Amino acid sequence: MIKFIFIFFVLLVLELVYFKVADRYNIIDKPNERSSHKSIVLRGGGIIYLLGMWLYAAFFGMELWPFLLGITLVAGISFVDDIHSLPDSLRLVFQFAAMFLMFYGWGILNWESWWIIILGLIFCVGTTNVYNFMDGINGINGGYTLAILLPLAWLNHQIGFVDQSLIIVALLADLVFCFFNYRPKGKAKCFAGDVGSIASAFIVIFVLGKLILTTGDFSYIVFLELYGVDACLTICHRIMLHENLGQAHRKHAYQLMANELGMEHTVVSTIYTVLQLVIAAVMILLPNTVAWHWGYLIGVSLVLCVVYLVFMKKYYHLHEEYLASLKK
Repeated sequence: MIKFIFIFFVLLVLELVYFKVADRYNIIDKPNERSSHKSIVLRGGGIIYLLGMWLYAAFFGMELWPFLLGITLVAGISFVDDIHSLPDSLRLVFQFAAMFLMFYGWGILNWESWWIIILGLIFCVGTTNVYNFMDGINGINGGYTLAILLPLAWLNHQIGFVDQSLIIVALLADLVFCFFNYRPKGKAKCFAGDVGSIASAFIVIFVLGKLILTTGDFSYIVFLELYGVDACLTICHRIMLHENLGQAHRKHAYQLMANELGMEHTVVSTIYTVLQLVIAAVMILLPNTVAWHWGYLIGVSLVLCVVYLVFMKKYYHLHEEYLASLKK
Protein backbone atom coordinates (compact mmCIF):
# COMPACT_ATOMS: atom_id res chain seq x y z
CA MET A 1 0.00 0.00 0.00
CA ILE A 2 2.83 2.42 0.90
CA LYS A 3 4.36 1.79 -2.51
CA PHE A 4 1.15 2.76 -4.33
CA ILE A 5 0.73 5.91 -2.21
CA PHE A 6 4.29 6.89 -3.10
CA ILE A 7 3.61 6.25 -6.80
CA PHE A 8 0.49 8.39 -6.65
CA PHE A 9 2.38 11.39 -5.27
CA VAL A 10 5.23 10.89 -7.75
CA LEU A 11 2.67 10.93 -10.57
CA LEU A 12 1.12 14.08 -9.14
CA VAL A 13 4.49 15.80 -9.06
CA LEU A 14 5.32 14.60 -12.58
CA GLU A 15 2.05 16.02 -13.90
CA LEU A 16 2.79 19.39 -12.32
CA VAL A 17 6.29 19.35 -13.79
CA TYR A 18 4.79 18.56 -17.21
CA PHE A 19 2.52 21.60 -16.91
CA LYS A 20 5.63 23.76 -16.51
CA VAL A 21 7.19 22.15 -19.57
CA ALA A 22 4.00 22.48 -21.64
CA ASP A 23 3.66 26.13 -20.67
CA ARG A 24 7.32 26.80 -21.43
CA TYR A 25 7.21 25.21 -24.89
CA ASN A 26 3.68 26.33 -25.79
CA ILE A 27 2.16 22.82 -25.96
CA ILE A 28 -1.43 23.99 -26.11
CA ASP A 29 -4.82 23.04 -27.53
CA LYS A 30 -6.35 25.71 -29.74
CA PRO A 31 -10.13 25.49 -30.35
CA ASN A 32 -11.29 24.32 -33.79
CA GLU A 33 -14.58 23.25 -35.38
CA ARG A 34 -14.52 19.96 -33.47
CA SER A 35 -13.73 21.56 -30.13
CA SER A 36 -16.22 21.91 -27.32
CA HIS A 37 -14.10 24.57 -25.63
CA LYS A 38 -13.35 28.17 -26.56
CA SER A 39 -10.20 28.93 -24.58
CA ILE A 40 -6.61 27.76 -25.01
CA VAL A 41 -5.66 24.94 -22.61
CA LEU A 42 -2.44 23.00 -22.00
CA ARG A 43 -2.35 19.85 -24.10
CA GLY A 44 -0.81 16.46 -23.45
CA GLY A 45 -1.62 16.08 -19.75
CA GLY A 46 -2.50 12.49 -20.57
CA ILE A 47 1.20 11.73 -20.83
CA ILE A 48 0.75 10.76 -17.19
CA TYR A 49 -0.60 7.38 -18.37
CA LEU A 50 2.73 6.63 -20.07
CA LEU A 51 4.70 7.90 -17.08
CA GLY A 52 2.55 5.69 -14.87
CA MET A 53 3.48 2.61 -16.90
CA TRP A 54 7.16 3.55 -16.68
CA LEU A 55 6.80 3.82 -12.91
CA TYR A 56 5.09 0.42 -12.90
CA ALA A 57 8.12 -1.02 -14.70
CA ALA A 58 10.50 0.66 -12.26
CA PHE A 59 8.72 -0.71 -9.19
CA PHE A 60 7.40 -4.07 -10.41
CA GLY A 61 9.80 -5.15 -13.13
CA MET A 62 9.98 -5.47 -16.92
CA GLU A 63 8.21 -8.82 -17.30
CA LEU A 64 5.60 -7.14 -19.49
CA TRP A 65 8.27 -5.52 -21.67
CA PRO A 66 6.42 -6.00 -25.01
CA PHE A 67 3.44 -4.06 -23.62
CA LEU A 68 5.70 -1.41 -22.08
CA LEU A 69 7.65 -0.97 -25.32
CA GLY A 70 4.41 -0.86 -27.29
CA ILE A 71 2.82 1.85 -25.17
CA THR A 72 6.07 3.84 -25.30
CA LEU A 73 6.03 3.70 -29.10
CA VAL A 74 2.38 4.59 -29.56
CA ALA A 75 2.25 7.24 -26.84
CA GLY A 76 5.57 8.71 -27.99
CA ILE A 77 4.43 9.25 -31.58
CA SER A 78 1.09 10.60 -30.31
CA PHE A 79 2.90 13.11 -28.11
CA VAL A 80 4.98 14.28 -31.06
CA ASP A 81 1.74 14.62 -33.04
CA ASP A 82 0.30 16.75 -30.23
CA ILE A 83 3.20 19.16 -30.70
CA HIS A 84 3.58 19.04 -34.49
CA SER A 85 0.92 17.43 -36.66
CA LEU A 86 2.15 14.23 -38.32
CA PRO A 87 0.80 12.33 -41.35
CA ASP A 88 -1.90 9.79 -40.52
CA SER A 89 0.10 7.11 -42.34
CA LEU A 90 3.10 7.58 -40.03
CA ARG A 91 0.95 7.41 -36.89
CA LEU A 92 -0.71 4.25 -38.17
CA VAL A 93 2.66 2.59 -38.75
CA PHE A 94 3.58 3.20 -35.11
CA GLN A 95 0.14 2.10 -33.91
CA PHE A 96 0.33 -1.19 -35.79
CA ALA A 97 3.90 -1.77 -34.58
CA ALA A 98 2.83 -1.12 -30.98
CA MET A 99 -0.19 -3.40 -31.32
CA PHE A 100 2.02 -6.11 -32.82
CA LEU A 101 4.16 -5.91 -29.67
CA MET A 102 1.01 -6.21 -27.57
CA PHE A 103 -0.01 -9.33 -29.50
CA TYR A 104 3.48 -10.73 -28.93
CA GLY A 105 3.09 -10.06 -25.22
CA TRP A 106 -0.24 -11.87 -25.28
CA GLY A 107 1.54 -14.85 -26.86
CA ILE A 108 -0.97 -15.19 -29.70
CA LEU A 109 1.25 -14.69 -32.75
CA ASN A 110 0.75 -17.78 -34.87
CA TRP A 111 1.55 -17.66 -38.57
CA GLU A 112 -0.86 -20.53 -39.23
CA SER A 113 -3.65 -18.11 -38.29
CA TRP A 114 -2.05 -15.05 -39.90
CA TRP A 115 -5.33 -13.74 -41.29
CA ILE A 116 -6.92 -13.77 -37.82
CA ILE A 117 -3.90 -11.87 -36.48
CA ILE A 118 -4.27 -9.24 -39.21
CA LEU A 119 -7.98 -8.82 -38.50
CA GLY A 120 -7.20 -8.58 -34.79
CA LEU A 121 -4.58 -5.91 -35.38
CA ILE A 122 -6.98 -3.87 -37.51
CA PHE A 123 -9.74 -4.20 -34.89
CA CYS A 124 -7.48 -3.19 -31.99
CA VAL A 125 -5.90 -0.25 -33.83
CA GLY A 126 -9.39 0.86 -34.86
CA THR A 127 -10.58 0.58 -31.26
CA THR A 128 -7.63 2.69 -30.11
CA ASN A 129 -8.56 5.44 -32.57
CA VAL A 130 -12.24 5.26 -31.63
CA TYR A 131 -11.16 5.85 -28.03
CA ASN A 132 -9.24 8.89 -29.28
CA PHE A 133 -12.23 10.20 -31.27
CA MET A 134 -14.42 10.10 -28.18
CA ASP A 135 -12.11 12.34 -26.14
CA GLY A 136 -13.70 15.73 -26.77
CA ILE A 137 -14.97 17.22 -23.50
CA ASN A 138 -13.64 17.63 -19.98
CA GLY A 139 -13.57 14.43 -17.99
CA ILE A 140 -14.89 11.97 -20.54
CA ASN A 141 -11.60 10.15 -21.21
CA GLY A 142 -10.61 9.94 -17.55
CA GLY A 143 -14.06 9.00 -16.36
CA TYR A 144 -14.65 6.36 -19.02
CA THR A 145 -11.23 4.82 -18.42
CA LEU A 146 -12.08 4.62 -14.73
CA ALA A 147 -15.39 2.92 -15.59
CA ILE A 148 -13.49 0.19 -17.45
CA LEU A 149 -10.46 -0.31 -15.21
CA LEU A 150 -12.45 -0.64 -11.98
CA PRO A 151 -14.54 -3.64 -13.18
CA LEU A 152 -11.40 -5.14 -14.74
CA ALA A 153 -9.60 -4.80 -11.39
CA TRP A 154 -12.49 -6.58 -9.67
CA LEU A 155 -12.52 -9.42 -12.21
CA ASN A 156 -8.75 -9.68 -12.04
CA HIS A 157 -9.02 -10.09 -8.27
CA GLN A 158 -11.41 -12.99 -8.88
CA ILE A 159 -9.76 -14.62 -11.90
CA GLY A 160 -6.16 -13.41 -11.99
CA PHE A 161 -5.39 -12.76 -15.67
CA VAL A 162 -2.84 -9.93 -15.33
CA ASP A 163 -0.61 -8.36 -12.69
CA GLN A 164 -3.02 -6.42 -10.46
CA SER A 165 -0.33 -3.81 -9.79
CA LEU A 166 -0.51 -2.79 -13.45
CA ILE A 167 -4.21 -1.98 -13.17
CA ILE A 168 -3.74 -0.17 -9.85
CA VAL A 169 -0.95 2.05 -11.21
CA ALA A 170 -3.05 2.78 -14.31
CA LEU A 171 -5.94 3.77 -12.02
CA LEU A 172 -3.65 6.05 -10.03
CA ALA A 173 -2.48 7.75 -13.23
CA ASP A 174 -6.10 8.12 -14.28
CA LEU A 175 -7.04 9.70 -10.96
CA VAL A 176 -4.20 12.21 -11.25
CA PHE A 177 -5.34 13.15 -14.74
CA CYS A 178 -8.97 13.41 -13.65
CA PHE A 179 -8.00 15.79 -10.84
CA PHE A 180 -6.81 18.32 -13.42
CA ASN A 181 -9.26 17.55 -16.23
CA TYR A 182 -12.58 16.40 -14.70
CA ARG A 183 -13.70 19.98 -14.21
CA PRO A 184 -16.48 22.24 -15.52
CA LYS A 185 -16.16 23.74 -19.00
CA GLY A 186 -13.42 26.33 -19.15
CA LYS A 187 -11.79 25.22 -15.89
CA ALA A 188 -9.73 22.21 -16.95
CA LYS A 189 -6.03 22.63 -16.22
CA CYS A 190 -5.10 20.39 -19.16
CA PHE A 191 -6.44 18.16 -21.91
CA ALA A 192 -5.32 14.58 -22.46
CA GLY A 193 -4.12 15.14 -26.00
CA ASP A 194 -3.66 12.23 -28.37
CA VAL A 195 -0.92 10.93 -26.08
CA GLY A 196 -3.43 10.55 -23.24
CA SER A 197 -6.36 9.06 -25.12
CA ILE A 198 -4.17 6.68 -27.14
CA ALA A 199 -2.09 5.59 -24.12
CA SER A 200 -5.15 4.99 -21.93
CA ALA A 201 -6.81 3.06 -24.77
CA PHE A 202 -3.67 0.93 -25.14
CA ILE A 203 -3.76 0.06 -21.44
CA VAL A 204 -7.47 -0.75 -21.51
CA ILE A 205 -7.15 -2.94 -24.62
CA PHE A 206 -4.18 -4.80 -23.14
CA VAL A 207 -5.94 -5.64 -19.87
CA LEU A 208 -9.30 -6.36 -21.53
CA GLY A 209 -7.57 -8.53 -24.11
CA LYS A 210 -5.89 -10.54 -21.36
CA LEU A 211 -9.31 -11.11 -19.78
CA ILE A 212 -10.82 -12.27 -23.09
CA LEU A 213 -7.89 -14.57 -23.86
CA THR A 214 -7.94 -16.06 -20.36
CA THR A 215 -11.68 -16.72 -20.30
CA GLY A 216 -12.19 -17.32 -24.04
CA ASP A 217 -15.20 -15.00 -23.77
CA PHE A 218 -15.18 -12.22 -26.38
CA SER A 219 -18.48 -10.82 -25.04
CA TYR A 220 -16.44 -8.92 -22.43
CA ILE A 221 -16.04 -6.40 -25.23
CA VAL A 222 -19.23 -4.99 -23.68
CA PHE A 223 -16.83 -3.09 -21.39
CA LEU A 224 -16.28 -0.77 -24.39
CA GLU A 225 -19.89 -0.78 -25.51
CA LEU A 226 -20.91 2.84 -24.95
CA TYR A 227 -17.94 4.32 -26.79
CA GLY A 228 -18.33 1.72 -29.51
CA VAL A 229 -21.97 2.47 -30.26
CA ASP A 230 -21.55 6.25 -30.18
CA ALA A 231 -18.44 6.21 -32.37
CA CYS A 232 -19.58 3.58 -34.90
CA LEU A 233 -23.04 5.07 -35.44
CA THR A 234 -21.57 8.56 -35.73
CA ILE A 235 -19.18 7.29 -38.40
CA CYS A 236 -22.12 5.70 -40.25
CA HIS A 237 -24.02 8.97 -39.97
CA ARG A 238 -21.12 10.95 -41.42
CA ILE A 239 -20.78 8.47 -44.30
CA MET A 240 -24.48 8.96 -45.06
CA LEU A 241 -23.83 12.72 -45.12
CA HIS A 242 -20.90 12.15 -47.54
CA GLU A 243 -18.48 13.84 -45.14
CA ASN A 244 -14.72 13.48 -45.03
CA LEU A 245 -14.14 11.20 -42.03
CA GLY A 246 -10.75 12.80 -41.43
CA GLN A 247 -12.27 16.25 -40.99
CA ALA A 248 -12.97 17.69 -37.54
CA HIS A 249 -16.61 17.53 -36.44
CA ARG A 250 -18.99 17.79 -33.48
CA LYS A 251 -21.54 15.10 -34.30
CA HIS A 252 -21.03 12.60 -31.48
CA ALA A 253 -23.94 12.27 -29.09
CA TYR A 254 -21.86 13.54 -26.18
CA GLN A 255 -20.86 16.60 -28.25
CA LEU A 256 -24.48 17.44 -28.98
CA MET A 257 -25.25 17.13 -25.29
CA ALA A 258 -22.37 19.42 -24.31
CA ASN A 259 -22.69 21.95 -27.13
CA GLU A 260 -26.18 22.19 -28.63
CA LEU A 261 -28.01 21.19 -25.43
CA GLY A 262 -25.67 23.23 -23.26
CA MET A 263 -25.09 20.51 -20.67
CA GLU A 264 -22.10 20.94 -18.38
CA HIS A 265 -19.09 18.89 -19.51
CA THR A 266 -18.72 17.11 -16.19
CA VAL A 267 -22.40 16.15 -16.24
CA VAL A 268 -22.12 14.59 -19.70
CA SER A 269 -18.88 12.84 -18.75
CA THR A 270 -20.47 11.52 -15.56
CA ILE A 271 -23.44 10.15 -17.53
CA TYR A 272 -21.10 8.22 -19.84
CA THR A 273 -18.94 7.07 -16.94
CA VAL A 274 -21.81 5.86 -14.75
CA LEU A 275 -23.68 4.23 -17.64
CA GLN A 276 -20.60 2.27 -18.76
CA LEU A 277 -19.85 1.32 -15.15
CA VAL A 278 -23.39 -0.02 -14.75
CA ILE A 279 -23.14 -1.95 -18.02
CA ALA A 280 -19.90 -3.57 -16.85
CA ALA A 281 -21.22 -4.26 -13.35
CA VAL A 282 -24.31 -6.06 -14.66
CA MET A 283 -22.06 -8.15 -16.93
CA ILE A 284 -20.03 -9.22 -13.90
CA LEU A 285 -23.16 -10.08 -11.89
CA LEU A 286 -24.73 -12.22 -14.65
CA PRO A 287 -24.44 -16.01 -14.58
CA ASN A 288 -21.09 -16.93 -16.12
CA THR A 289 -22.43 -18.72 -19.19
CA VAL A 290 -22.01 -18.10 -22.92
CA ALA A 291 -25.76 -17.69 -23.44
CA TRP A 292 -26.15 -15.06 -20.73
CA HIS A 293 -23.05 -13.09 -21.72
CA TRP A 294 -23.73 -13.01 -25.45
CA GLY A 295 -27.41 -12.35 -24.94
CA TYR A 296 -26.50 -9.42 -22.70
CA LEU A 297 -24.00 -8.04 -25.23
CA ILE A 298 -26.56 -8.19 -28.05
CA GLY A 299 -29.31 -6.75 -25.86
CA VAL A 300 -27.20 -3.82 -24.63
CA SER A 301 -26.02 -3.11 -28.18
CA LEU A 302 -29.59 -2.96 -29.49
CA VAL A 303 -30.80 -0.75 -26.64
CA LEU A 304 -27.92 1.71 -27.01
CA CYS A 305 -28.40 1.86 -30.79
CA VAL A 306 -32.08 2.66 -30.37
CA VAL A 307 -31.34 5.32 -27.75
CA TYR A 308 -28.71 6.88 -30.02
CA LEU A 309 -31.06 6.98 -33.02
CA VAL A 310 -33.94 8.46 -31.00
CA PHE A 311 -31.61 11.07 -29.50
CA MET A 312 -30.26 12.10 -32.91
CA LYS A 313 -33.71 12.22 -34.44
CA LYS A 314 -34.85 14.60 -31.72
CA TYR A 315 -31.82 16.85 -31.37
CA TYR A 316 -29.61 16.66 -34.47
CA HIS A 317 -31.47 19.58 -36.04
CA LEU A 318 -29.83 21.80 -33.43
CA HIS A 319 -26.44 20.89 -34.85
CA GLU A 320 -27.64 21.65 -38.36
CA GLU A 321 -28.74 25.08 -37.13
CA TYR A 322 -25.28 25.58 -35.61
CA LEU A 323 -23.60 24.69 -38.92
CA ALA A 324 -25.93 27.06 -40.79
CA SER A 325 -25.01 29.87 -38.41
CA LEU A 326 -21.32 29.44 -39.29
CA LYS A 327 -22.07 30.19 -42.94
CA LYS A 328 -23.75 33.50 -42.22
